[in-house]
Amino acid sequence: MKRYFLVGIVWATLLSGSMVLVCCAQQGAPGPFGPIPSENQLRWQEMEYYAFLHFSINTFTDQEWGSGGEDAGLFNPDSLDCRQWARVCKEAGMKGIILTAKHHSGFCLWPSKYTEYSVKNCPWKNGKGDIVRDLADACRVYGLKLGIYLSPWDRNSAVYGKPEYITYFRNQLRELLSNYGDIFEVWFDGANGGSGYYGGAKETRTIDRRTYYDWKNTYKLIRQLQPKAVIWNDGGDRGDLRWVGTEAGNVGETNWSLLNDTGDVSYDMLHYGLETGNAWVPAEVNTSIRPGWFYHSYEDPKVKTLPQLLDIYYSSAGRNGTLLLNFPIDRHGLIHPNDVRAAQELAKTVRESFAVNLARQAKVTATNVRGRSEAFSAGKATDGKKDSYWTTDDGVDTASMDLDFGRPTLLNCFMAQEYIRLGQRVQGFRVDAVVDGAWRELARATTIGYRRILRFPLVKATRLRLIILKSGASPLVSEIGVYNVPLVKSGTVRQEQSDVPHGRWKIVDVGDGKAAAVIDGDPHTAWHQPGGKQMPVDIVIDLGRELNLGGFRYLPDQERHAGVITKYEFFVSQDGAEWKKADEGEFSNIDNNPLWQVRKCPPVKGRYIRLRALGNTRGDSDVGYAELDVITR
Repeated sequence: MKRYFLVGIVWATLLSGSMVLVCCAQQGAPGPFGPIPSENQLRWQEMEYYAFLHFSINTFTDQEWGSGGEDAGLFNPDSLDCRQWARVCKEAGMKGIILTAKHHSGFCLWPSKYTEYSVKNCPWKNGKGDIVRDLADACRVYGLKLGIYLSPWDRNSAVYGKPEYITYFRNQLRELLSNYGDIFEVWFDGANGGSGYYGGAKETRTIDRRTYYDWKNTYKLIRQLQPKAVIWNDGGDRGDLRWVGTEAGNVGETNWSLLNDTGDVSYDMLHYGLETGNAWVPAEVNTSIRPGWFYHSYEDPKVKTLPQLLDIYYSSAGRNGTLLLNFPIDRHGLIHPNDVRAAQELAKTVRESFAVNLARQAKVTATNVRGRSEAFSAGKATDGKKDSYWTTDDGVDTASMDLDFGRPTLLNCFMAQEYIRLGQRVQGFRVDAVVDGAWRELARATTIGYRRILRFPLVKATRLRLIILKSGASPLVSEIGVYNVPLVKSGTVRQEQSDVPHGRWKIVDVGDGKAAAVIDGDPHTAWHQPGGKQMPVDIVIDLGRELNLGGFRYLPDQERHAGVITKYEFFVSQDGAEWKKADEGEFSNIDNNPLWQVRKCPPVKGRYIRLRALGNTRGDSDVGYAELDVITR
């Protein structure tokens, strides 16, 4: 009996030891799952919200894209104050600024040694100014990070499209990354090649944007000069960040921070990411506080409203993205007061909305805790520390966390964050609450990532439950938040109002009754005119009487982004027979920004107008219009 008793003790001891070993193993932190972010990407993600500033020769010519041949002498702001820019951004809750140091026109906001087309040859400060320097100094004063936009396309350079341009481009990049302190982001636009001034050649030049810039060696230069910077590039080799496929201010409700490191990228991949991607490439959402990127006085009344800006915030920073919000600098060299008010109103609302986290007042439990260890308990998701998290045992990819408020509590917003240092894992989750004594589903979604915010109708709940429905590995939730945010109605796009009645207007010689949609005043109706591949295509309108005209407005089809006019000529006639060209140009960036295009011209009298489409997007076989209108003087 003693022998069997001793054997039993030995086995019991061995088994208990094994259990201790298993328990200890379970208490260890989980390993990475899939691709994980670099330290640069983590620092960038934690910035969350920062500013774009568009300022160039375009500001003084009322254009979105300069041709490259505009006189540098036009650049002459009378009150330029980079400290005002930085102060406004700081007060708006932003953590950095990206400046368009050189846009497509080639005009440089710093005195580059490699071109005469810069601030050194303009009246401002008698050619002795350096806006990049002034902004870098202002950012240091206000504790903001500085980023640089350098357009790969240069419509001024005589050597653009030739091999020697790459040396020129890198020389300018070296100036910007060597002389102004730390840079947090380098931004390359995807617009590359087309018509331009090109040192007086005034021609069209095309390049292969995948190979022409030799991005591999350009990136190598950036890593050498600014090792902590992230790279954004929607026109070449994959950078550290990705565009979301639109400039409307939103990313997909499903948003994976993953893509493949090579291969073509579709709109769906840009907008939603790729769950099976082999590289960490998170989303940056770029949009403007106005319809355009550069300043136009006629857009002063069209600054986005608080509801619109809130929708953008929740659809970007609230969907595992960062928000890059643009301020067009005005001709005085300042952020316009209307833009300042809008940004401050958004900051105040966001600050008040998330000031009180109701989750920190609740008793928190979970259905599973890794190794039953306090180090991974449910309370780690409500302790306000970014490096702690709740997680589960290996193999447990569905679990829930319960918050007991102890009393009925008003709430209408839920926030969750994953511990993304170890990868993005959650594939689906749900939020339930006890309302009137019964469990009710409040919201559900797919991905979480760095941060996910869900809004729902106001309820009074005693308990709330986060349910992880599916996860690629043990879920890691670093923070949750429950809030009662102020109710603000969802934003709607303001409609342009014509300054002249359309009652007597007629579309001339088209033989299609549906063409009347172009002048019906309703932006939600549209007409597509056949023949887009056989440019030019004309549309003629009889205004019913002679008017003093000062320009026109064009709105593309808002439902179907096809046949959008990119280049145009605008004619005016008094009798419909003899025509005078009043304007010509391009609708820059319209495919990504299909909003009202306003073009002004010298005053001219006329009863008939003709808009001639010289080019359209995507090679479509028709030309699309939602609205065509005139500006009167």
